[in-house]
Formats: sequence, C-alpha cells, structure tokens
Amino acid sequence: MAVHTTPALLAQVASRYGSDPGVLDGDTRLTWSQLAERARELARAVIAHGIEPGDRVAIWAPNCWEWVVAVLGLHSAGAVLVPINTRYRGEEAADLLERSRARLLFTVGEFLGTDYLAMLGERRPAVTETVVVLRSDAPPAEGHDAVGLEAFLEHAGRTPAEEVDARVAALGPDSPSDILFTSGTTGRPKGAVCTHGQVVRAYAAWAEVVGLTHNDRYLVVSPFFHAFGYKAGIIAAMTVGSPIYPEPVFDVNRVMERVAAERISMLPGPPALYQSILNHPDLDTEALASLRLAVTGAASVPVELIEAMGDTLGFETVITGYGLTEACGIATMCRDGDDPVTIATTSGRAIPGVEVATFDEHGATTEPGVPGEVRIRGYNVMTGYLDDPEATAEAIDADGWLATGDIGVLNPDGYLAITDRLKDMFIVGGFNAYPAEIERQLLIHPDVAQAAVIGVPDDRLGEVGYAFVVPASGAEVDDAGLIGWCREHLANFKVPRHVESVDELPFNAGGKVMKFKLREQAAASMGSTS
Repeated sequence: MAVHTTPALLAQVASRYGSDPGVLDGDTRLTWSQLAERARELARAVIAHGIEPGDRVAIWAPNCWEWVVAVLGLHSAGAVLVPINTRYRGEEAADLLERSRARLLFTVGEFLGTDYLAMLGERRPAVTETVVVLRSDAPPAEGHDAVGLEAFLEHAGRTPAEEVDARVAALGPDSPSDILFTSGTTGRPKGAVCTHGQVVRAYAAWAEVVGLTHNDRYLVVSPFFHAFGYKAGIIAAMTVGSPIYPEPVFDVNRVMERVAAERISMLPGPPALYQSILNHPDLDTEALASLRLAVTGAASVPVELIEAMGDTLGFETVITGYGLTEACGIATMCRDGDDPVTIATTSGRAIPGVEVATFDEHGATTEPGVPGEVRIRGYNVMTGYLDDPEATAEAIDADGWLATGDIGVLNPDGYLAITDRLKDMFIVGGFNAYPAEIERQLLIHPDVAQAAVIGVPDDRLGEVGYAFVVPASGAEVDDAGLIGWCREHLANFKVPRHVESVDELPFNAGGKVMKFKLREQAAASMGSTS
C-alpha cells in the first residue's frame, strides 16, 4: 500500500519491522515500534503546548536519536519542520526562527564547545514560545527560559491519543512537511516549502536507485539539517526499514570505528569523507569489509576516487547525484552499473517522474552537448519560497520549470554534467556558500568599504572562500583579524579562509565585479605562496 506522509511511512515500517532495530545511537537503541511510540509521545506533548496543524517547529541540533524522534513527532502533530544549520551563529538562527514564525524550538545545550542556548540568548524572537533542550550535560541555566526533553514530555498526558490519530489522518500528500532555508542570488536565505507527498515519493525513488534494503545498516554522517541527512537519511531509511546510525560530526577515526563495530553497509557523504578514509595511515580494509553502498556528490569527483572506493574500500555500488533544496534535494542520479568515468564526470540522469533540461539565454532548450542553464520540472519541485511569491515566480516559470542557476551539459543519454554556476555559489565540504551573503557581512565591518568573495580550490574541503576587500578611508584591514571577526558572525563554512586587501575591485561597465579577474588574481596569489 502506497503511503504519502512521513507519519504513515513510520506506521508502515513499525508494522512490518516493529521488533527490528530502528535508530541506534550510543546506549540508546530503539526498535521501529519503540521509535513510533516515542514519536507519538512527543506529538502529544507538542499538541499539549498549543501547536496547531501547519505551525512551524524548528530543530537546531546535531545528528542524534532525539532529532529523529522530534521530526517524526512534530510531523505526527501536523507541524512543519524548520531545520537550522548547527554551524549557524545565534543571529543567523534567530533570523530563521523569526521568518519561519517557528513557535517551538528543539535544540541542545552544547555541541562542539558551543552553548546554543547562550548563543541564541536574547536574540530569540517572541514568536518562539518554547525552547526544548533535547540533550545536555547539565540542566538549562537560569535565565535561558528553556525546558528539558523529559520535562516537556511530561505534558503528553494532557493530549488524548485520538487527537494524534486525527492529526495524522488529516495529513495528505499536499500537506507541507518542511521548510529548508537556502540562499539565492541575493544571498538572503529563502525558505523552500516541500510537502509530505514530495518527500516520501522522492526518497522512495532514491532508495530504489541506490539499492538500499532492509538488511543494510545506514550510518548517517550528513547533517540532519540538510536534505542529504534528513531526507536521504531518515526518510530513505524508513522506506525500507534500514536501521539508522546517527553520527553528529564527521571524524574519520570515529566513522571507521563505527563502520567496523556496527558492520555499517551504507555510508553516503561528500567526496572528502571517502578521501579521508583512503588517506588514513591506519586504514584496515578488512575492518571495513561490510561497506556496500556509497552516495556522493556536491563537488567534483576524481575518477581515481571512484575507482579506489570500489577497489580499495570494497563498495559494490557508488552513486553520484545532483539536486537542490528547491527540488526536494534530488533531481538526477547515476545508476548501478554506470562506469567510473560516468559516475565521476556526470551527476547521472533524471530520477523517475522528473524532467531535466538545459536552456539558453532566450529560454529555448539546448541540444545534447550544448551548455545551458539547468532546469527541473516534476513532482519534486517545491511549492514555493516561504512568504515570497515574487522570488517563487522568478524561480519557477509558468510551465513549471525550476531554474537552478547552474550551467550544465546533457549527453544524448540524458546524463548531466554541471560545468558552472550562474549564482557564483561555491561548495565548502558539501555545504553551499553564497558570496553575496558573505559580502554583506564583510561590509558591516567598519574597516571594509567594498568586498567581493569567490571560491577557490582546497585540497580538503573542495573549495573555500577567498575575500577581496577594499579598506575604508584611513583604515587598514588586518586579514587574520577580519577572518576571526567573520567566525563570530558566520557559520564556519562561510568564513573566508583567505583575505586580500586591494586598492580597488575590477568593475565592468555595468558596475558588476568581474569575478573572473579575481579568480585569476587569487590563483596568482596562491601560486606565489605555495
């Protein structure tokens, strides 16, 4: 029987595989039935706190079993998920809470040395009525106006179980499931709204293409706040009942230990993940012999890496793909049996039910082999940007084509190769970084009069930011100091790794910065220091 919502999907997997492992995180090991029970309990508590169907609930936390319970619980209450990047600073998180009007926030006390409650502090918008600490080494400090998870769940008894049943029954394929924020050409994050039907259908297709089965053990290193972790992780695993092993942060030693100890067979991630394993001085391929499935992308992939993933690490299947938040995170995928060159040099072909085409500047489709802007049409295209009909109309035309802003080439078999980015976006360790957003932050600094940011190659992260700044009159820019200042105001992946002070930026006649000239200059500067 086909299901069209995530609560229905959870009920289905709990019915089929109730006593089998569902989520395994440290000492917490939940079967699918236990996960479903925890999600219902949380849903009852969410309803008891006044959350109505369609209300937004945010999660700002690293990968953990509580995250899985939270998303499935809030969905069972009819609420809409708003995931927040764990690398965001307090002001960035507060902006998303305010704009999404999230009435409830699930977060953690501390992660990677960062106190999330303290960082949000007084920035927390009034609309966010309740903050729930999913896990912490200590109770929330006084003055933070937060409640621990157990105390929050104590209110579940105020909601009859029948109310959860009614909320779940009222959900349909067109009910909004999540709002994932992404940046556009202006650099201001925009919330892409997707529905339950889109998510469930897309990631059933994803799981089928990958070959994920009930017998696989799925280590989810990709962050849950990203479509690759939440949708290709939690949702895809639920479609087949594959147990989920959340990993809060990528540490090559920790990942290798868990693969060996838990006999992990499914390990998606950016190319840097696999390269780090291959380069590890204590690589023991026998200990990693359980690895079977890999899915990667988000950056250029060397053919040699694809070959080594099979020959050295023993993966039976390696898949690359392409997607974006506005397309539910998925559009094209390679297929099992594609050769290493195809897997490395293309992002595969459209998933079933989705069209991918390239268009010239006049809006006409280009022939195979001719570059054009990549556009996507199908059931996976978002319903629109949150509270932004103008941006939605710019992104999705009257015929339903979503403009991606990427330049690509399709071959005669429909395989897509991304060749450039209209939006100047660059990808840092798998995370999209948008120059305009970083430039806006740099211009706030009193010593900076003008700024332009580009992406430059980096051996470890794929690309990193390189900022060119024109100092304000009478000021001098301390390069290291400016980078440190950015770390206080931006997520780490957005922080430029290089800063170069210049007398002027190269503008064209239309007043736009000629970034190709900056790329040449950066290449020369980096070459002279290497």
